[in-house]
Amino acid sequence: MLPLPKLREIREAIKALIVGPYTSKFPKEPHKPYPNFRGQPKFNEQKCVGCLACEEVCPVAAIAHKDKIDGEEVPKREMIHYTDVCIFCGQCEAACIAEHLGIKLSNDWELSFFNRKSAYETIEKEIQLCEVCGKLVACKDHLKWIAAKLGELSYSNPTLYLSRLQDLELIDKNLISAFKDQGRSDRTKILCASCRRSTTLTTK
Repeated sequence: MLPLPKLREIREAIKALIVGPYTSKFPKEPHKPYPNFRGQPKFNEQKCVGCLACEEVCPVAAIAHKDKIDGEEVPKREMIHYTDVCIFCGQCEAACIAEHLGIKLSNDWELSFFNRKSAYETIEKEIQLCEVCGKLVACKDHLKWIAAKLGELSYSNPTLYLSRLQDLELIDKNLISAFKDQGRSDRTKILCASCRRSTTLTTK
């Protein structure tokens, strides 16, 4: 003998007939996730400073970068987020130094791809090179961010205050040192850590 349905089951069945099914009508209608749903992280090109903090904390190496320096008219850093590897943990957003806005979780969850090679997104940030040796110093937006955080203290570091003056368009952004003299004139240039140390120790 089959058991009779419980009152609760009868009530739920009647409610489903009147109100409709509990499930969404996807894909006929787009699904609206809960506001706190952790979907695909997305870079914000205006807010990201290219500091690589997100890459450092990513537990599955879903974030990477490529520095395009050699042969480039404008050296740039390409920030890459691999969607197919990402586990949407939110560590990148939590570690972002730009007020957690440089990369941020979205509500995007429909991430199917026919070709896995297209499962990524990128942004580019302009790079600042050392004016003596030509090596990478940092992304220009990162230097501006540091200068803004330090305020007037940034004027104790030529790399930071010159970056700030470039941002204000008070000096030529394309200024390149004519020669490497390792002298006093090199003290007031945008330098990498090695050249800054060298000029500080050798300048009399």
